[in-house]
Amino acid sequence: MVLWSSLKSCLQLSCILRTPKAGFRSITSGGLIIQSTSNDVYQNLAVEDWIHDHMNLENQQVLFLWRNSSAVVIGRHQNPWQECDLRLMRKKNIKLARRRSGGGTVYHDLGNINLTFFTTRKKYERMENLKLVVKALKALRPQLEVCVTDRYDILLDRQYKISGTAAKLGRATAYHHCTLLCNVDKFVLSAVLKSPYKGIKSNATPSVPASVKNLFEEDPSLTSEMLLDAIAEKYATQHQIDHRITIVNPADETVLPGINNKAKELQTWEWVYGKTPKFSISTCFNMVYKDSVLDVKVDLDIKHGRIEACSIDLPEQWLPPALCQELVKGLTGSKFCPNETTTLATTLLRVCPQDDDLHSRWNLLCENMIMLM
Repeated sequence: MVLWSSLKSCLQLSCILRTPKAGFRSITSGGLIIQSTSNDVYQNLAVEDWIHDHMNLENQQVLFLWRNSSAVVIGRHQNPWQECDLRLMRKKNIKLARRRSGGGTVYHDLGNINLTFFTTRKKYERMENLKLVVKALKALRPQLEVCVTDRYDILLDRQYKISGTAAKLGRATAYHHCTLLCNVDKFVLSAVLKSPYKGIKSNATPSVPASVKNLFEEDPSLTSEMLLDAIAEKYATQHQIDHRITIVNPADETVLPGINNKAKELQTWEWVYGKTPKFSISTCFNMVYKDSVLDVKVDLDIKHGRIEACSIDLPEQWLPPALCQELVKGLTGSKFCPNETTTLATTLLRVCPQDDDLHSRWNLLCENMIMLM
């Protein structure tokens, strides 16, 4: 079994990790296995960025182990409105994060293990990393039928995906990270990774759906700690390094200078939504009002997460054209965001004529516009 170090051992990183500041020096050879104390997706992604940006990997390798509470993580070039149910995520308080690597969208909770393999770009080899994970699983439970595919997925029983892969290739440094489904809530996973939004046209990278299964369904005697230990031990043996896992607190600026700014940046609207590739929406919705049904056509162009162009086509007898144009004018240039649109709708409602029927129709239109977001 792997021997776990105390939390104090994270301070040893101050003489292991290389940063631009004086007083930091790197390991001359070997490698390091690190585990995060945090379950916050933004903090853990920030650690990945920090290691990639600051650590000297020329003569060493690093394995980073981490777990997140409920979050959906999209690839750098993906469209969240295409990939997931943002309304449901807001309702369930599930975080959305955009990582700096490519690849598809994944759902994380505490039943999911995350592994990040850091090397120089020259030594980058994701297939070998995945084979290492498979060897660790087989060493722990020889009866498990697990294999790596040409698409760099790990399959259970040759049909269920238990691990997906993404990577970031820098000029000199690279990392490959993958998931491992242990005991994820599959009901939540399937619900949030299903987009309800219609009429989206985008060049963003789409995810490829797959059938999934938890390892614990196959063998309920397994635990996440057993799997982490087995993978760390196999990694240490293969790379001939110390089996010890070093615990690190991703909020500790004395160990990781500047880490909190990285985590804050990953939480900003400009990064999570604003980095979405340009897309358009052309859709219709029905509004039921006083036993009548009205068809409304909406066209939107969205760039950097903001509405660049907007048109709303509805009968002028239903809503005064001037009022509809005020809504279009207010939406243009604003964030494609329910909170911002709600604020706009409330503000414009104050300048509407004091007519209860008109106010009801206005609210109904705005509610349906917000449902597009």
